[in-house]
Amino acid sequence: MGPLGNNKGKRSIVAEINVTPLVDVMLVLLIIFMVTAPMMTQGLEVELPEATTKALRQQEEPLVVTIRKEGDVYLKKDKVTSESLQQQLRDMPPEVKKEGIYLRADKNVPYGVVTSTMADIHAAGFEKLGMITVPAENEK
Repeated sequence: MGPLGNNKGKRSIVAEINVTPLVDVMLVLLIIFMVTAPMMTQGLEVELPEATTKALRQQEEPLVVTIRKEGDVYLKKDKVTSESLQQQLRDMPPEVKKEGIYLRADKNVPYGVVTSTMADIHAAGFEKLGMITVPAENEK
């Protein structure tokens, strides 16, 4: 047998794809897409029409009932009695009653005064009653 007949002792030709250039190209494409993707997400410029409607009515100052340490009850900044508080709250429109009311009481006020004021507020038709408190300080 001649030199062309038998290939047992010689090297054979390797027919595989070299993937290194493929990986290089894919990484370059990935970087290009990562850089250009944020630029493609910008919105279109649109000139919006002007509206002539009024803004929704919002209560500028929340309705607050304050009980001072002497036991005096205030509606906003006006001193009231228990009966006049209940009457003034009852006369308020239903929209105000839906928004709710806040109760701010001194910590030295007896519990009974606070609960009777809460009962007056509830009897006037307010369903949402919030308590204004000061957050406790963390002791270290």
